[in-house]
Amino acid sequence: MTKIIRTICLFSNEITAQDIEKLEKISQLLKKNNFSIQTKRICLSGYKTQINDKELFDKGILLGLGEQTFEELKENFADFLKSENRAINLDLTNENITTEHADILFKIIENKPDNTFRFTYGFNLPTSTPYFPSAKFGQKGFSVGLQPTDLSENCKNVAEWLEKMKIVWEEIDLLLKSVDGYLGIDSSIAPLFQDSSSLVNFIKRLGLDFSHSATTDIYTTISKFIKENNPKPIGLCGLMFPCLEDFELAEEYEKGNFNIERNIFLSLHSGLGIDTYPIAVNQNKERITEILKLVQQLSNKYKKPLSARFVSDGKAKIGEKTDFKNQYLKDVIVREL
Repeated sequence: MTKIIRTICLFSNEITAQDIEKLEKISQLLKKNNFSIQTKRICLSGYKTQINDKELFDKGILLGLGEQTFEELKENFADFLKSENRAINLDLTNENITTEHADILFKIIENKPDNTFRFTYGFNLPTSTPYFPSAKFGQKGFSVGLQPTDLSENCKNVAEWLEKMKIVWEEIDLLLKSVDGYLGIDSSIAPLFQDSSSLVNFIKRLGLDFSHSATTDIYTTISKFIKENNPKPIGLCGLMFPCLEDFELAEEYEKGNFNIERNIFLSLHSGLGIDTYPIAVNQNKERITEILKLVQQLSNKYKKPLSARFVSDGKAKIGEKTDFKNQYLKDVIVREL
């Protein structure tokens, strides 16, 4: 089995040498047991401006500064725009959403488009998920999240893949339960790239067309299992549909098979919201406001964690191809929302 840990995330008030050492120890323990580690992360309990985030990045650590209120973000916005390695989420759960909230996204697009990748709007987000930019501090400790799509390689059906996931969760839980500060496993499905790492690729391997799959019970089956069979659940524990990180989903987007309506529909019954969804520099701001209002209403109505992460390269207009220069994002021709 290809066992990939997408992220080990440590939650702390400050960054200490002990924290960095602890992350490395956890990483080594998992590596020793044939897990490959993609990223190590630290999420802090509040926004700190004095941290050298580039220095952390050079050590292979991504920095999260958690959940921001609208007022907090306004105060720290200039610092966020300058940063190279800071991820945040703006909590809109109970905000009266206006174009002012959409303006924030467009200011990032105009001044530091790379940072759209590290910014999301959040609604009812739980604490302690290791996935950025949705991560937020709840207590000290650490959690892990996988890239479990790779476990689907050679699986002939959904049940086979789910059983492999359960085996791996139990293995991780056994390895980490005696480690001080272990909070749990976020069993979210986090696809990436193509082939066995792509969720859409798995759907196709089962003989299903992606558009057809949207109105079957396949995604609800997966999301039910990952919530109910995780030995130590923490964080989001849902199904991600990252439009540009799952390269085969990006191809469906280009064909017109993954519009914003379908994204929201899939998120509502199985997923976690709008993720790495391309936005044009000349997109109408009112449209973003409308979408944010809808996602807020759905999240509150169903008491469901949702987020909205739109990404831009700072140049591509509607009908033009993006040039992200980001290994995690597939370039596409941007459609109007």
